[in-house]
Parts: sequence; structure tokens; C-alpha cells
Amino acid sequence: MNKAFRQRLGQAALGLSLLAATAAQAAAPQVGTQAPGFYRMALGDFEVTALFDGAIDLDVKQLLTNVKPAQVDKLMKQSFASNPLRTSVNGYLINTGSQLVLIDAGAAGLFGPSLGQLMANLKAAGYQPEQVDAVLITHLHPDHVGGAMAAGQRAFPNATLHVDQRDAAYWLSEAEMAKAPKEAQGFFQGAMAAAKPYADAGALKTFDGNTELVPGVRALRAYGHTPGHSVYAVESRGQKLVLWGDLMHVSAVQFAQPSVTIQFDTDSKAAMGERRNAYADAAKGGYLVAAGHLPFPGIGRLRPEAGGYRFVPIDYVPYK
Repeated sequence: MNKAFRQRLGQAALGLSLLAATAAQAAAPQVGTQAPGFYRMALGDFEVTALFDGAIDLDVKQLLTNVKPAQVDKLMKQSFASNPLRTSVNGYLINTGSQLVLIDAGAAGLFGPSLGQLMANLKAAGYQPEQVDAVLITHLHPDHVGGAMAAGQRAFPNATLHVDQRDAAYWLSEAEMAKAPKEAQGFFQGAMAAAKPYADAGALKTFDGNTELVPGVRALRAYGHTPGHSVYAVESRGQKLVLWGDLMHVSAVQFAQPSVTIQFDTDSKAAMGERRNAYADAAKGGYLVAAGHLPFPGIGRLRPEAGGYRFVPIDYVPYK
């Protein structure tokens, strides 16, 4: 091998090594974060924005009742789900054109660091907490009302907090908390802490069952999960969306078998009946539904299937 050839071979090797190093440096690093958690859609003349508060792992095999564990395994496998189940916590912002209404406020810091993102996502969606006129709570469990309070103050300083009078009478009662099992008393304490700044400001309002709270937004009684659990029907120009709160929790199981209940229910038999009625009405009416613990954004329609129902999520589409 002559000297000139050896030089050319060395130059080629150096060039290849430099090319490899350049290629390695050009590889983009993984970002490790998700897009902001909001999804916006039009509903008639209204604007609906789904807001993601985060997700929490639930041991649904232990929590679900009125069902055999083997059946839970079978249904979850069919949906490619596993236990513990990563479960979304969702809120929904309704802009009617004249009022800005938040339905459920997320958990804030009451359920650990994986939740509490609703406020940041509300801001990412282009709104500020001062713009919210009303906060409508489906029920006073901490993952639905905790985000209404921040550092002991109203997180939405110009808003009125609305809740069914039966839920308020139960969850905001020191006497009821004293009668509850010790492990459940934190739920009472969370509800009391979130509601207090609104009550102190005269901005806590209760309602009695089926009530229109804002033009186009109506509370509907769905008692069972809690004593005053409510769902909210939103309607504009013939388009309808019903926000279910905690009418159901585990889509992989409870759509196929609406009779399946959960330990969080105050009255599981009543909750089951409300769920069955809501499913049947949604499937018959073909309107949109959403729920606090459906995979985000948690909006879709129901159709009957094999003795139960199938949830058909909306497609990700342009806003209009």
C-alpha cells in the first residue's frame, strides 16, 4: 500500500467519523411533555372547551362492585386497558357568548401531583380565571371541587359556585362528617375548604334539582353517586351536550355493563338506575355526552351494542 493511498484512506475514515458525529449531534432530543390539555368545539352558538386536570391511577378491580373480577379482566382486556387504570379528570368550560361557565373545577392539590392542571390548561386555552362567571359543580367530591379554591381564596374570584342543595347539606355538614368513617372524612374536609371562600363572599348558591342556572345550561338531578349529584344539559340552536360528572367512571366496563357500580357511590342502586336511564336517553337522542373520567377530552355519543352500549368519541377536527 503506497503512501498516497494510505493518506486517502485516512482522509476517508476521518470524513466518515465526522459525518457520524454530525449525524449524532443532529438527532433531536426527546421533549418529554404533552400538548396543553384543552380541546375546543362549537355547540350551536356556544363554545365548549374541555379542560384536562390530569390523570390518576385507580385500582378498578378493587373499586368496582356488582361484578366479578374475572369479568372486569375480560372487559378491560377487550379495550386494551390494564389495572390500575390511568383515569382522566376533566372539566368543561362553556362560553355562551354572554357568560363563561365552568362545569367542575378539578382537584387542585387534593389528589396528589398528577392532578391539578385545570387552571394552567384554562389559561392555555385563552381564558383567565377572572373571566369565569359561574362554576357549576356536579357533586362535591374533591376531584370535582378542589380546583375552585386556591390558597384559601376563590380560584375564580368573580364567579358564583353552584351546587345542588342536597350535596351541600351533606358534604358541608360537620355533623355528617362526624358520622362518616374516618377514611371518608377527608372528602368532607376537601369540600368544606373549597366552598368556604365562596360562602364567605356570599357567592355560594344552592339549587333544588332540575334548574336552569344560565340560559342554555340546565342542571338535571341524577342522585345516587352522591346525595345531590347533578348532570348538566347544554343546548344551543338544537345542538345538545350533557355533562355527566360521575354518572360513570370506567368506560371499558360500565358501557358494556351499566349495572356495574363503584365503591365511591353513596347509593349504588340509585346511581345504577340513573346511569341506565342516561345511557338509554343518550343513545335514543343521539346527542353528545361527556364525563369527568372518560379519556380526555371525554366527549362523544352512545350507541346500543350487545346488551350494553359503545361510546363513540368525537373526532379531532377543526374548531369550525
